Amino acid sequence: MSRAFTKEDDSLEAPIIPSRAALPPGTPNYVTPVGLEQLRQELTELEAARSAAEANRENEADRTRLLTLLNGQLSQLQARLNTARLVDPRSQPAQEVRFGATVVLRPVGSKGPTRQFTIVGVDEASVAEGKVAFVAPIARAVQGAKLGQRLTLHLGAKPEEVEVGSITYDPGTS
Repeated sequence: MSRAFTKEDDSLEAPIIPSRAALPPGTPNYVTPVGLEQLRQELTELEAARSAAEANRENEADRTRLLTLLNGQLSQLQARLNTARLVDPRSQPAQEVRFGATVVLRPVGSKGPTRQFTIVGVDEASVAEGKVAFVAPIARAVQGAKLGQRLTLHLGAKPEEVEVGSITYDPGTS
């Protein structure tokens, strides 16, 4: 694109600061010990990036944009850390699905796959790692269930009956 079609002050536009994972209003910000450590590590990394950006004087416009972005991210992260409520999975009832549990759901009959996931805080959720936020529909559907209990999940077009096959609480894997 020709420079004639761009605004002269493009570099002065405020950068868009990506939002953190959604936490419904009024919902406590529960975190596992691992999740809290991840938030603290992220804080250390963002502070280091901000220090490096402050020291870089090569391009003032790029530096200003980067610092604005980093300061916004730091502000959001600090708010999450300030509201974090640590829940030690070892304090949860062993035979009941609660925050921090790794749950195995087995289909009743032979319909559908066996599911395994760990219920974690919104900032540590990762589908690839099998970690589901406690506010996710499947986590809400199983919270409070007991070992061996049958549940009907309404997550898709058809209801699915599952049984809670196992519940474990391991602070090193959540």
